[in-house]
Amino acid sequence: MTALTTEPAVSATRQEPGGPWKAVFALALFESRRLLTRVPVLMAFAVYIGWTVWRGGKEGDGFPALQDVDRATQGAPMLIGLAVLLSVNHAAVRSQRHGTEQLLTVLVLPLWRRTVAHALSVVAAALLTAVCVAAQFGREALRPGAVGHGSVGELLVGPLTVLLFGLFGLLVAGLVRSALVAPLLVVLLLFLFVFFSGLGYEARWLLPAVEDATPNTLPSDLLGRPAAWHALYLTGLALTLGLLAVLLAGGRRPAVFAGVAGALAMTLTGGVAQSAGDSPELLRARERATVHPEQVQSCVRRDGSTYCAFPEWGPRVADWAEVVNRVRSLAGGDAHEQDIVVRQRIEARYGLDGDSALTPLERPHQVTVGTRWGGNRVPEFSAAVAGVLIAGDEKAATSICDGRIIPLMWLAVGWESDPLDALRRVRLNDTLTGSDSVLQPTDGLYMTEAHTEVLRALLDLPRGEAGARVKDRWDELTAPKVTAARAAGLLGLPAPEGDDKCS
Repeated sequence: MTALTTEPAVSATRQEPGGPWKAVFALALFESRRLLTRVPVLMAFAVYIGWTVWRGGKEGDGFPALQDVDRATQGAPMLIGLAVLLSVNHAAVRSQRHGTEQLLTVLVLPLWRRTVAHALSVVAAALLTAVCVAAQFGREALRPGAVGHGSVGELLVGPLTVLLFGLFGLLVAGLVRSALVAPLLVVLLLFLFVFFSGLGYEARWLLPAVEDATPNTLPSDLLGRPAAWHALYLTGLALTLGLLAVLLAGGRRPAVFAGVAGALAMTLTGGVAQSAGDSPELLRARERATVHPEQVQSCVRRDGSTYCAFPEWGPRVADWAEVVNRVRSLAGGDAHEQDIVVRQRIEARYGLDGDSALTPLERPHQVTVGTRWGGNRVPEFSAAVAGVLIAGDEKAATSICDGRIIPLMWLAVGWESDPLDALRRVRLNDTLTGSDSVLQPTDGLYMTEAHTEVLRALLDLPRGEAGARVKDRWDELTAPKVTAARAAGLLGLPAPEGDDKCS
């Protein structure tokens, strides 16, 4: 009798190191590469990078405050987020469109693991956006004259917006397996953005990006923006959407349920904290910086004059001093050696939403300078310095409307390499003829048509000759109630033909 023995059957399935998760990461790498090469995403990044390069150096007139630069990185990534939403949604319903869903069920990756791979591809797009945001901020931070401090929370908004939009598109793909839904979502999101933008300040923080379109630049400790809480809110909301997409795809695991609970807690914590409003301490600090800036400023002496600035603007003192010295070098009489106090002033009581004009100072020989610098801000400050040298204080200078405007504007723009261009930029309507207002850090001045004619004739002379004529007749030119015709005669220039009456 022969005994037959049979060997146990060996499974043909071989367990690879890493198991299904290795396949998930491999699929995530494939989907990331495919997502980042989709036409909408490529176009969005091209527009973002092109816009950033073109606008580089124009914000802040080339002398940026970094607490403004970080907020400026938030708007453009929304375009990338919309493109990622479209592309991820389109990729997630690819098997539905091509009729291959039943074929995919026999693979090692069930639907919920494939959803995880798509979610990881969104993370890749968000990381690439973070690189672009860092490059945008770093470029401005390395510019000569950059001041202030950026916020990590503000810089995270752009990448988190891309993550949020992409995971929202993934969740919707699990709810409605149709490629037609994503374009409708884009329209809906744009509508919601417009709707919430018109609501109150607290309601606007429900949006991904909250940009304050304001000309004000405040010290970073007076902004009062809950950037860190908002970043937590966006992170929690994005994680909630992503984990819900995994649950919807069948990934009902204890870790996923716990993750949803934790993500919801993050969202609620950030959402509640960001809507708390301005603290009493912040309101008092803003009041002090507005009404009593000398209590929080430091002052330095340069070439006989004093410059008082908020701590973050210390590097700007050298630029202000250079303008003061150039203006003073063109003056005659006692004004040529007059010491002045340049004080930086802000209106911070209403935060970034405030747009109140600064009132002129009445203290003798004190000049206001703002928090923005470069471009038109330079001749505006120069005009303020010239007004104080001639009238004695800012309040008196803003009421000048006689022939003294001519030497005042000569001091303001005569030292520039292109005086006519500086004159055009400092006038409200960018004019070089006729009457127009002159901008300053506080209230403006007014030039009549006759004033403009005489000043233009003076600027047409060689700089040395024009400067000598002004200094020789300084006392007569700066006497109250001198007319434009009289000033022209003192300077040896033709009498003006235009009107010499202030409006």
